[in-house]
Formats: sequence, C-alpha cells, structure tokens
Amino acid sequence: MTTPEFRVGQGFDVHRFSTDPARVMVLGGCQFDGVIGLEGHSDADAVAHACADALLGAAGLGDERWRGADSLALLRHVTAMLAEDGWRASNIDCAVVCEAPKIAPYRDEMQRNLTAAVGAPVTVKGNRAAQLGAIGRSEGVVCFATALI
Repeated sequence: MTTPEFRVGQGFDVHRFSTDPARVMVLGGCQFDGVIGLEGHSDADAVAHACADALLGAAGLGDERWRGADSLALLRHVTAMLAEDGWRASNIDCAVVCEAPKIAPYRDEMQRNLTAAVGAPVTVKGNRAAQLGAIGRSEGVVCFATALI
C-alpha cells in the first residue's frame, strides 16, 4: 500500500466553564481577561486541543493527553511527532462555538500563536450556538478543527 500525498483529520474538544473564579480562560494560547476559565486537567485550551486532535487523526497517530500541560507546548509536540513520521501540516481551520467569550477581539493573536506552534497557517472562526443546548446556555466552549497534512 502506498501512502497518500495528502491526508485530512478532524479534531474536536469541549470543556465546561470552571466553578473556580481564579481559573484563567485560555483559548488559542490567549488569556481572556475577566472570563472564568474552563475545567480540565491541562490549561483546558479547547482550540489547541482540537488542533492537536486533528493533526493526530490526519497522521493516524492516535490520541495524545498530557495532564497539567500547556496546550501550545502539546501542539508543538504533536507537530514534532508528525515530522518524525514524515508529515507536516499544510493548514488547520478551527470553528470555536460559544456564547461567551467573544472570539473576534482575540482572533488575530490566537491565529498567530497557533500558526507559530504548528508551523503552518491556522485560521480561527467564532460561532454561537444560538442559545441551543449546553453550549447555547453558556455552560462551556467547543472547538472543531480540520487539518490538512
């Protein structure tokens, strides 16, 4: 069997908002001031996690979990894993779904952080759930990512 020249992976991550008012919100490597963070074993950066998940899926490398990790460091590690396996990211597109916080004021910084970690263009879009379901009730944040390697 020959290896295809291009592969696509889909990533997904979801985290609920923390009940700890001291928890810092981190998305796409950006800290969101004045917003309670997300629950998780790491920094709960759903955007970076979804990007890593998409890359791992595209390369067929399984799942990567790091307790207490800085998610951009995890994303850099996943990118290095791909390189060791002969792959490199072409691009990643992310859709962040939440009622709050607003993504637009942080979009450019998030894209710069993620692009630097991956070494390829990463785009981020903010979406709302129109008050439907848990995300629409502002219980958390979900991110979908698609990667081409």
